Amino acid sequence: MNRRTFLAFPLASAALPSVSAASALLAHLPSAEASPSGGSADLDFTANLPAHGSFPERWICGSSSCMDNQDPPIQVHWYNEHTAFLRQNKAYNYEAPFMHLYFGNRRILFIDQGYTQLRSEWPLRDVVDKCIAEWCGRNGRKVEEMELLLSFSHLHDDHYAGINQFYDRPNTRYMGLTHEEMIGFWGMTNYPEERVTLDLGGREILIWGSPGHVMSEFAYYDTYTQILFTGDMFYRGRCYISFWEPWFASMKRLMAFLETHPVTHVVGCHIEISRTGEDYPYGVTYQPDEAPWQLTVAELRHAYEVATTIKEPGIYFTGSVFLCNQTRGTTTVDKNPYAYE
Repeated sequence: MNRRTFLAFPLASAALPSVSAASALLAHLPSAEASPSGGSADLDFTANLPAHGSFPERWICGSSSCMDNQDPPIQVHWYNEHTAFLRQNKAYNYEAPFMHLYFGNRRILFIDQGYTQLRSEWPLRDVVDKCIAEWCGRNGRKVEEMELLLSFSHLHDDHYAGINQFYDRPNTRYMGLTHEEMIGFWGMTNYPEERVTLDLGGREILIWGSPGHVMSEFAYYDTYTQILFTGDMFYRGRCYISFWEPWFASMKRLMAFLETHPVTHVVGCHIEISRTGEDYPYGVTYQPDEAPWQLTVAELRHAYEVATTIKEPGIYFTGSVFLCNQTRGTTTVDKNPYAYE
């Protein structure tokens, strides 16, 4: 089914009872210790770490004609049996953000919700519900007993627009769209330095503040796969640094974290670079030779070393990412319309 067909296809989905936003946004999360009623034995997310997985050789990356694109609206890739990564098709939005599904014994964490609001135009809710149903079926769980938590990496709408599709989903909590609601969702009182632990039921996610791209942003670390998610402050593309000092402080926190925690992969929100280091211009909907999504710890450390030498606004290529220090959000490396002394 291409996009022309999809947009003409009638949406078949049942309306579900609404969830109160007021109770979901800032409520403290209850304990995840209770076992599912009559469910299967708990899965062990602490043995034989890290839990290995795989990335696709090639992600869907758009096409020369968006309207005739034959790829699914959302690519779903199971990194391993308890972890799924999703990507929005560039034919539906040029940002093509990545999304994360982490499954525990009691809860599911869904980080970032893409850049299209309407379920009738882009079926994020249906795809996520299908992933949850598949996982529950494989692991002897009941869908209605698994709490879904919706959060996002930072306050840019290409990472939270699709949250609208989940507001009527039962047993679902979702992050609010203000800085105060974001940090309140995790119960943080000392942002950005404070690190909190989210228990999904035997699987823990570490979360802390990582401002610099914007002031409201988090880093996430999954203790099961040992994957570090750095949002838009560090990713395989143009790292737009709006606030240099907070960003550099966030990088220093990442360096300190690496000293005490093993990391298998570093992933961000987008891919904007080819395998040969070419910058794909802002807004393009076809990237036929994308570099891998995942970065290495060595590439993160090297970017930090480059950052220590940066003294003024500009664009600096580390070999794996572009550090765009205060060069405006729509600037690409091929043309910088702003001049600095």
